[in-house]
Amino acid sequence: MKDVNLGIVGLGNVGSGTLTILAENGDEIARKLGFRLNVTAVCSRSVKSKTLPPRLAPKLITTDWREVVAHPDVDIVVELIGGTGTAREVVEGAIAAGKSVVTANKELVALEGVSIWKKAEAQGVTLTMEASVCGGIPIHAVLREGIAGDHIETLFGILNGTSNYILTEIEENGSAFNDVLAEAQRLGYAEADPTADVDGFDARSKLALLASLAFGVQLTPGDIPTEGIRRISPIDFHYAKQLDCTIKLLCSARRVEDGLFVSVRPALLSKKTIMAGVKGAYNAVWSRGKFGADTFYYGRGAGPNPTGVAVVSDLMRVARSLRPEPAHRVPPFAYTDLAAAKPLEIGLQHRHWYLRFRITDQPGIIRDLSSILAEHSISIDAVLQLPDLDKHNLPFVITLENSPESAVRAAVEKMSKLPFMVEPPLALPIERGV
Repeated sequence: MKDVNLGIVGLGNVGSGTLTILAENGDEIARKLGFRLNVTAVCSRSVKSKTLPPRLAPKLITTDWREVVAHPDVDIVVELIGGTGTAREVVEGAIAAGKSVVTANKELVALEGVSIWKKAEAQGVTLTMEASVCGGIPIHAVLREGIAGDHIETLFGILNGTSNYILTEIEENGSAFNDVLAEAQRLGYAEADPTADVDGFDARSKLALLASLAFGVQLTPGDIPTEGIRRISPIDFHYAKQLDCTIKLLCSARRVEDGLFVSVRPALLSKKTIMAGVKGAYNAVWSRGKFGADTFYYGRGAGPNPTGVAVVSDLMRVARSLRPEPAHRVPPFAYTDLAAAKPLEIGLQHRHWYLRFRITDQPGIIRDLSSILAEHSISIDAVLQLPDLDKHNLPFVITLENSPESAVRAAVEKMSKLPFMVEPPLALPIERGV
């Protein structure tokens, strides 16, 4: 099947991440599509200073986006420069040239998305924008397709990673807002001009997009009451703690009989809610539907690779739409063919472990257990025991350092035969990454 050729305009963080994914994951992408995505043209004002992945060999490397849009071999134009000036020219120029567009530009699609969509529709081309909100979360696809059968009633989001990072640091370290902001700028989480992030404007654009998807309304950022986080101080978190709450910059959209309540503003959240646990530069979206009830989506909100994944996923969707029926349909098992599985022996994997024992108390128990663990080259992390009066059915726990499962299972098997065991030890892996 004929390959699909891409023209990428903008080689900043997201553009660089997109190129890396297309280069390093190209074979896997081709297995899913049944054809390849080729980077035919790239454009950036500073393109001469950029280092492109060696696997890519664009025919055109230019500083003029018009050359990308006009290139006869480019099938899809990818706009990754941001803003609403030149970016709009790129997008509308590509559409006028009869080319589909993938964009990560939240500001542009929040302000002009409906107008641009109508132009794309008139030209018979596709506009996609998954990467414009919550880079690492496919929230557009969720609202547009995944839960499209539901009637969404409420949507809450933490949509700005910079603000969430700042609030997390104020809460956990008691630092002043200005000190945390300066640190966020030093780490690259916040721009030199942080207005869009800390005053809520970035989150406002994202909420406008999600509300349009969730409720089928044309909502612009200016319609949304917005407050930022500049006035939040450690004392606010002190009082929030007394109320068993935390503070988040919360994007809220709620359908009522007369219309829609929407806002972006700092709010107290009960620590019992799942949203309260979203910390650092992460994003999350929680929705409630009339029929499907609650769903929750969590992931990195920005960054070259998470956002690049969203861009490439959009590219795959658009590329399929360029293929004749029925080849462009998404295969039910994601890949165009399935390779034979090669499950590894589970005993080969390494994990930290939790071992829970029930024993009849007597001298030398820890010595005997430690000896068995040492025989299998397993190190103890900690020994834990709560007070218990029943010395004939006494529970306690040993946690283990990272160890091969085969060794742990062999050690547990030997331990289960010790005379003081009331029952065989319970062995559970500790998954550090969940």
